[in-house]
Amino acid sequence: MASPYHPPVKRSVEIAGHKTSISLEPLFWSMLVAAAEAEGVPVNALVGRIDAERITAPTPPGLAGAIRCWLAARLGAPGSPDQ
Repeated sequence: MASPYHPPVKRSVEIAGHKTSISLEPLFWSMLVAAAEAEGVPVNALVGRIDAERITAPTPPGLAGAIRCWLAARLGAPGSPDQ
């Protein structure tokens, strides 16, 4: 198993018809891909949904941070909205 301690890697995604880039550690990128597959949607669609949810927050985090938080909440991390 590869080390989970790897610096972020910049990747391009398309949200609502425009391209943007996000920097995520490979571990989080793998988790995001697995979540998209589990939900039966493309990664871009899932990122778009997370983006739409994050901008409604009182103090929206950056997109990469929102993705990490969404993934943690999906796992049922303590302190997540589902707990």
